[in-house]
Amino acid sequence: MELYSLNEYKPPISKAKMTNITKSAIKAIKYYKHVVQSVEKFVQKCKQEYKVPGLYVMDSIVRQSRHQFGQDKDVFAPRFSKNIIGTFQHLYRCPSDDKSKIVRVLNLWQKNAVFKSDIIQPLLDMAAGLPPPSVTPVMTSRDAPVNNATPGQSPNI
Repeated sequence: MELYSLNEYKPPISKAKMTNITKSAIKAIKYYKHVVQSVEKFVQKCKQEYKVPGLYVMDSIVRQSRHQFGQDKDVFAPRFSKNIIGTFQHLYRCPSDDKSKIVRVLNLWQKNAVFKSDIIQPLLDMAAGLPPPSVTPVMTSRDAPVNNATPGQSPNI
């Protein structure tokens, strides 16, 4: 609920509001999967001008969790990384002058090793206009193995 109340504020979001959202998320650590899903859904469905504040919420939660519990006990960053390509595809639907803010967060994550480089690099590539990596390789019809056997027959006959 705290997260969706962002819609009632005009960006930029106050530090106090961001702190309240982060505290609520950390307090709900038992439900971290739901917290992450809520942030991802917010980024997906919010208006353009709220995309970057959604990223700031994500950043704040991950950094606070790492600070409070340590990098090896942080559950938020690994969970956010599961759908991070899709989340950033939605984030990049922000106003064009906000893209530099997204890149700034990514650079900070890279510098502070919040996520591994192999997670961050495709997100930086997306900012540069390169297509995102496909999560699962797509097999084209010409790559597919062909089975010329008649149904019911063994292929060796």
